Amino acid sequence: MSPRTDPPTDPFAQVRALDAADIPRLVQAALAERRTELAYQPVIVARSGMPVFHEGLIRLRDHAGRLLPARHFLPGVEDTALGRDLDRAALREGLEALRRAPRLRLSINMSARSIGDGRWRRALHDGLGRAPGMGERLILEISESSAMALPEVVCRFMAEMRPRGVSFALDEFGAGQTAFRHLRDFLFDMVKIDAHFVRGIGDDPDNQVLCGALIAVARQFGMASVASGVETGAEARMLAGIGADCLQGYLWGRPARQPRAPVRMALP
Repeated sequence: MSPRTDPPTDPFAQVRALDAADIPRLVQAALAERRTELAYQPVIVARSGMPVFHEGLIRLRDHAGRLLPARHFLPGVEDTALGRDLDRAALREGLEALRRAPRLRLSINMSARSIGDGRWRRALHDGLGRAPGMGERLILEISESSAMALPEVVCRFMAEMRPRGVSFALDEFGAGQTAFRHLRDFLFDMVKIDAHFVRGIGDDPDNQVLCGALIAVARQFGMASVASGVETGAEARMLAGIGADCLQGYLWGRPARQPRAPVRMALP
């Protein structure tokens, strides 16, 4: 008889041990049991060091209460119906967080495909109607690749949400296939520069030039720039020096279950 092998108790090890076909079942079970929550990461004003808003990142919670980051499950489902279900869960959690904390400003990730999801749209409409001014504290993040897949749909949706006060961020800026002609049509308030261009920027002249160019494009089109994936003081100083408005990354800690003490500030 072969020795018994106990299942791993670490949630990360459990997911790594799963076959790709098992990931959708894991996500489906967590959604059905409402085992989702947000982890909060602050976005920092480059020159003052103060948090201006938080990004709410979707997590799955195992039965022991531990959180599973999105990188372990999202790639396997983001282009499926479960991806839209996760968008609805993130939106639901985010709107509830905004309702509970009147001074919180929060960004939530979404896919352009969710714009056509009636349940996601109803959740957004109902949530914004629960408290006056909630839309002014909500930022919806759409990845560059997702926005470019359905540019006309995204533009119409943004124009529809503007009167409600909702802001928009273009995520992973520089990593996708943005046609710059569309930047004049989109109504993004900010761009989030992809972490690939931020990593090691203090010692990488190429990334310094690329980030500087992306920041200049954002400024030309009236958008704030957020540098993502900042992990060192050298990166933060370089990015502030070349004009990045805001910074985000592990330098200020990993995403946490509670946002930092809220500080209400206008975007740069």
